[in-house]
Amino acid sequence: MLPKQIVQQWVDAFNQGDADKIAEFYSENAVNHQVANQPVVGKAAIKQMFSNEFSNAEMVCIVENIFQDGEWAILEWKDPIGLRGCGFFQFENGLIVLQRGYWDKLSFLKAHKLPIPSE
Repeated sequence: MLPKQIVQQWVDAFNQGDADKIAEFYSENAVNHQVANQPVVGKAAIKQMFSNEFSNAEMVCIVENIFQDGEWAILEWKDPIGLRGCGFFQFENGLIVLQRGYWDKLSFLKAHKLPIPSE
């Protein structure tokens, strides 16, 4: 399966809020770095991250574009409340080994009425 197709399946699992299902897309030593946060390393830690996030906020990913270049796929997304972002996914043997995401954390926290960390 092509990286572009796998990302579409990843989006489907994300929209189901299913941390177990979404974790299956990652290699054991994968890195998920949402650049507004510290990198999360390892499939188990990534699963826990998604589990925590799904319990804190109702998140929906609406695909605007999915591009592919070799073993990379790029996702442009929006959500129903107007937030936008993009994600870069690097694949090896059909599994995500690196994911980087770019989005506005402050807007996300405010939109979901979550605490804003103080510095």
